[in-house]
Amino acid sequence: MTKLPAFPAPPTTARSTDLTLLYWGKEACEPGQSFGPGVRERYKIHFIHQGKGIVRTANHTYTPTAGQAFLIYPHTLTFYQADLLEPWTYSWIAFDGAKVPEILGRTALSPDYPIFPMDLELMPTLYERLSHTKRYDATGDLQQMALLYDLLSHLVQMVPSHPLESSSFNKIDQYIRQAKEHIATHYAEHLTVQQLASIIGLDRKYFSALFKQSTGMPPQAYLIQYRMRTACDLLATGQYSIEEVARSVGYSNGLLFSKMFKRTTGLSPSQYRSGKSRTDIMP
Repeated sequence: MTKLPAFPAPPTTARSTDLTLLYWGKEACEPGQSFGPGVRERYKIHFIHQGKGIVRTANHTYTPTAGQAFLIYPHTLTFYQADLLEPWTYSWIAFDGAKVPEILGRTALSPDYPIFPMDLELMPTLYERLSHTKRYDATGDLQQMALLYDLLSHLVQMVPSHPLESSSFNKIDQYIRQAKEHIATHYAEHLTVQQLASIIGLDRKYFSALFKQSTGMPPQAYLIQYRMRTACDLLATGQYSIEEVARSVGYSNGLLFSKMFKRTTGLSPSQYRSGKSRTDIMP
């Protein structure tokens, strides 16, 4: 476990009853390292930089990955745990104040829906930026509060309570639509998540997190599902060999195609082509 220094807000920080920065830190967690079920006394946001884990609320279990973040509400029973194989590295910031409920009320977040995508501008480097303010005795507290306000402003933009009115939401929706359109026209080619992210102009981890939050599945899984749906349509015609179908949906290796097809549909390509239990096997 690698735990970087955790910093409390210095005594000179303006202890405003409206909004107060309490502390921040960063840690590379051990496999299975967990908190709870338990409660926190303050609001606390974790930003996932690497790896993945689970977050369990009263009614839901989430599996956030790098490029996402989660908000812990005070006095709310929560459990979170690092993955056993790919434990997360996350940073955090804790804050409180009378203004916080009103500010968070402008977002779509809630104690039962605490997951959101990180932006590229502020959240990935917030720990370093806050730590840098420790160098300035006279203005450090002001810089820290400015960063906290900036963070909450970004949060409202990223997860607005009225998404159709948000240009940020529309931009994210545009990213996902662009990715889906590219998959629809290039699924038969060698296509990677990195290529998709580069075409759209986003960091790969951030793009993957946005795509999963929007569609419910990672981009690679969406690509495979799209290929298999197309393969089902081609096989159902009975006009093409399995090898021809495989090449038509981006697989030069027929054995790999057959393996992926059966894993996705539950049937081999030959079984599907013969019409065996063909109805409603693809979502």
